[in-house]
Amino acid sequence: MHGTELENLIKAIGKLPGIGARGARRIALHLLRAPDKHLTPFVAALSQAAAVISVCRVCGNLDSQNPCSICQDARRADGTICVVADINDLWAFERTGAHRGQYHVLGGVLSALNGVGPDELRMAELLVRLNEPVREIILALPSTVDGQTTAHVVQERIAAAAPHIAITRLAVGIPIGGAIEYLDEGTLRLAVSARR
Repeated sequence: MHGTELENLIKAIGKLPGIGARGARRIALHLLRAPDKHLTPFVAALSQAAAVISVCRVCGNLDSQNPCSICQDARRADGTICVVADINDLWAFERTGAHRGQYHVLGGVLSALNGVGPDELRMAELLVRLNEPVREIILALPSTVDGQTTAHVVQERIAAAAPHIAITRLAVGIPIGGAIEYLDEGTLRLAVSARR
């Protein structure tokens, strides 16, 4: 029904996260209906991104500078490093302005089922950063079994390498606007134990 080039475009779009076959066909059709208006600028943006954007050698963020603009900002060298699982987490913190220090992207969490061990994450790079003037490591990892396992392993390694550095975790518990009667037992237990 479609030419090979169109099928290749649909398959390439369909490999993006959150886009199924139907969505990929709709996006391809949208791009091809007005190639000068949609497709050509899209291709140019992709080419430019591929040529310019890279992974920051210090923190693991994506940027057109290396080290990234966050790592180069002297105002952010306040001695805190927020450890996150993925770049999306870093961007979430940046949108809120909740953290004004530096970051370290691990590149995922430990997962025995998926074959992700400590060597597949950027833990060694984090330990090297402990030679900088660091006073606190904030572990901002998911509240999942794998996320908490990762936090525990990272905490142990930091404590062994630099026992003078404070290690903190994000608070957990009742979300804003959350009704207590609808919370699961684990969330309620954590909220009570982390009360202040």
